[in-house]
Amino acid sequence: MTVWEVIGQVLILAGTVLFAVAGIGMFRFFDVYTRISAVGTAAGLGVALVVVGALCLQPGLSNTVKVAAIVVFQLTTSAVATSAIARAAYLSRAPLRRLSFDQLTPTEPDTPAGEED
Repeated sequence: MTVWEVIGQVLILAGTVLFAVAGIGMFRFFDVYTRISAVGTAAGLGVALVVVGALCLQPGLSNTVKVAAIVVFQLTTSAVATSAIARAAYLSRAPLRRLSFDQLTPTEPDTPAGEED
């Protein structure tokens, strides 16, 4: 195995793991906006990693041009599609889940800051 084959396989594996994590995020995240974020990240970076990894396995000038076009188009369309879906969710008044726990709020709200027993 050459170094490029190892790098290609690592990049493909990283893209695959990113897709798997985004798939888990679809079930674990609470509202549509965080789910859109997970899918947008996986679509943009995951596809780019897999395609660049494939280029490392099959290098060549024509493949490099194709991969460059694929990565540019994928990152562009992923960002536009994610924004369009998020806008549609906002305009349809999809609920935003408010978290009930905030690490910045004091545990005892009656105690002024700096006055501890």
